[in-house]
Amino acid sequence: MLEGRLGAVGDAEGDHLPDDLPPVVDAHLHLFPDRVFEALWNWFDTHAWPIRYRLHADEVVEFQRQRGVRHMVALTYSHKPGMARSLNRWLADGYAACDDISALGAVLPGEPDARAIVEEAFELGLAGIKLHCHVQCFAPDDPAVAEVYQACADAGRPLVMHAGREPKSPAYKCDPHALCSVERIEDVLRDHPRLKLSIPHLGADEFDGYAELLDRYDNLWLDTTMTMAGFLPGPDPELRPLLAAHADRLMYGTDFPNLPFAWDRELKRIVAQELPPDALEALLGGTALALFKQPLNDVATALSAAPPTP
Repeated sequence: MLEGRLGAVGDAEGDHLPDDLPPVVDAHLHLFPDRVFEALWNWFDTHAWPIRYRLHADEVVEFQRQRGVRHMVALTYSHKPGMARSLNRWLADGYAACDDISALGAVLPGEPDARAIVEEAFELGLAGIKLHCHVQCFAPDDPAVAEVYQACADAGRPLVMHAGREPKSPAYKCDPHALCSVERIEDVLRDHPRLKLSIPHLGADEFDGYAELLDRYDNLWLDTTMTMAGFLPGPDPELRPLLAAHADRLMYGTDFPNLPFAWDRELKRIVAQELPPDALEALLGGTALALFKQPLNDVATALSAAPPTP
C-alpha cells in the first residue's frame, strides 16, 4: 500500500535496447492529452512517486521509437462521465493509424451510452479498451460493466483492466481491496468466455491467484508492468515456472512515462534471468503482438455476426 510518497530511484538507463534481444513490445504505456498528463503527474508527485519522464504524448512515442521499441500498446482512461468520447477521438486522430501503436480507448462503466462509446472507439480504429478499477471506482463484476465486456467480446477486441488490489493509496476515492479480487475476475472470465481480458501488474498483489487463473481460463492475459523492477513489492522474481506453462499469455510492460526509475530497469532484470529463447521472445513481444496487433477488421461486420446480447 502507498501510505505516503515514495522516493525516486537514480539508476542508470540505457540509450537503446540491446541488439541481441528479440523484438520488444511495450504492452503497457500511457498517452494522454497534455493537461491530463500534467494533472496525473501532480497527483503522483503528491501521493505516489516523482515522475522521472515528464514527456507529453508525442514525446513518449518518439522516446520509445528512438530506443528501439518495436511496438507500443497505448492506454488511456477516463476519470469522470462524459470524458471518454473526447479522449478516444484525440487518441484515434493522433495514433490509431500508426503501424507501431495499438491504441486502446476509454469508457467509464455505468455512464450513459457506455456500449455505444465502446463501439464508436472501435469504429475510430482503436484496438481495445482500458479500464481502471482504482481510479474509476467500480468492481469488475459490477453489472454495469457487463455491456463493456460484451461490446469488446462482440468486436473481438481485448480489454485491459487494472483490477489487481495494489498499489492501494489513501488518495483514491474508493478502496481497491473492497472492489477487487481474484474471485471477482474469475466471475468475469466465466461469465464472458469470449472476452479477451488482460490484467496488468501480474494481478498485484494476488500474484499466485492470478497465476492459477491462467491455468483455468484461456481468455486471460497478464502483463509484468512495474512488478519485476524491485521498486514495489512484487512476486517471486523467478518467472521460469510461470513462463514454462504460459509464455503465450504473459507480456512485458512498463507504465512509461509515469516511472520513478529508468525506462529499461525492469527489462534488464527480466533479461538477466536467462529465460529460454522462445519464452523470452513471447514475453518481450510475441504475446502482445498476437493479442493487440490484430487486423482492423470491419467492426460493423463483427458486431452483426455476434450473438444477440441477452
